[in-house]
Amino acid sequence: MTDAPPTDDRTPRGGRVAIVGRPNVGKSTLLNALLGQKLAIATPRPGTTRSNVLGVYMKAEPPTQIAFVDTPGMGHSKTALHKLLVELAQAGLADTDAVVLVTDRAAKDGGVFEGDLGVLDTVRVAGVPIVLAVNKADTFRPKDKLLPLLAAWQQAHDLAAIVPVSATEGHNLDALVAELRKLLPEGLLYDEDFLTDRPERFFAAELVREAVMRHTRDEVPYGVAVLLDEYLEEEKLTRISATIVVEKPAHKGIVIGARGSLLKQIGTEARLEIERLIGRKVFLKLWVKVVPGWTTHPGRVRELAMGERE
Repeated sequence: MTDAPPTDDRTPRGGRVAIVGRPNVGKSTLLNALLGQKLAIATPRPGTTRSNVLGVYMKAEPPTQIAFVDTPGMGHSKTALHKLLVELAQAGLADTDAVVLVTDRAAKDGGVFEGDLGVLDTVRVAGVPIVLAVNKADTFRPKDKLLPLLAAWQQAHDLAAIVPVSATEGHNLDALVAELRKLLPEGLLYDEDFLTDRPERFFAAELVREAVMRHTRDEVPYGVAVLLDEYLEEEKLTRISATIVVEKPAHKGIVIGARGSLLKQIGTEARLEIERLIGRKVFLKLWVKVVPGWTTHPGRVRELAMGERE
């Protein structure tokens, strides 16, 4: 680890920082909070993030640019989809200057939760400084219940910093950025207006999937994928057609709903979110298709989870 710059350092600093952690600890919510706008989809369902999403944080004073990479949750590899997500998360560690390891809970004795240790072992392979972000810190009641967890991490593991945060409340995010800035090399990476390397059509598909996940339950959200069939920018609107893929015929009926009511609700919600993102009117048409057992088939997983048509 390089020596930290002085606290009054005004040198332009920029770098790449991966956001990693177990599923459902709030990584995507943290990315959105840091950027000050919604970029990555976020739901209460584990496994929502299926791609590495780059979002660039900019601050003028002191000059700071952090290319955050939101990664899928690192968990057990039960299916082909699980294995792909873990591989993607590990790939997100490449060429990073630092890592934000996100956790949101303690073990029963107040110490380090066992599920975080496997993630920590994976992250250490990257050989870069690790900053622990204890998310949902506002949910520790009373607040002093957080202290044993912070002490356990500090005593047992070599971390560059530990920062309690609340992504939903926006609490202590400046402190997290300040700790990361200390770890970044001199120089900026992108132009001032650069936000992400993903095209708008990628986020359109993601927002449709988010709407489906928010309106369904049980195993349905896990087996949902979205493929864009058309993304056409006309003079006054963007015309989008997409196919929602599910694993079982029963899931298709759930997504469509009685007389198409749920599909219409999903379409309306997704359309409004896409319009908010791209800043123009959208015409959105959705279909639902069954691809039996796609989450267990490696070829289908890469095509459907990542939108890579063969």
